[in-house]
Amino acid sequence: MSYEMPKCKITVLKRMLNQDLADEYLDDTGEFELCGKFREGQEIIVEHPFVMPEGFCHGAWADIRGHIVTVAAGANPPWIKQRGTIIVGCTDWVKPVIFKVERI
Repeated sequence: MSYEMPKCKITVLKRMLNQDLADEYLDDTGEFELCGKFREGQEIIVEHPFVMPEGFCHGAWADIRGHIVTVAAGANPPWIKQRGTIIVGCTDWVKPVIFKVERI
C-alpha cells in the first residue's frame, strides 16, 4: 500500500529587518536590506514535503522543512486557529522571513 502526502502551500507573510541588532552585534555591518529571495504574498507550492521547491532559500528550507512535513502528515497545532496551518520563520535574525504553511 502506498501513501502519498498532501501538497502544502507556503505563503510569505512578512519580511523584517533588524538593522539595530546588526549594528550592535556585528562587526563592520553596513546597511542591510530585506531578504531579496522572497516577497510578501508570494506563494510556493510544495509538491512533496521532503523536496525543496526549486529556487527556495536553502537556509529557510532547513529551518522550516520539519514543520512542512508535520503539517503535510496531518498535524493540527492546537495553538493555531486555522486547522492544517502553521506559522514559521527562518532563523536569520538580521533579516528574517515569516511563512504560513498550509496543507492543501
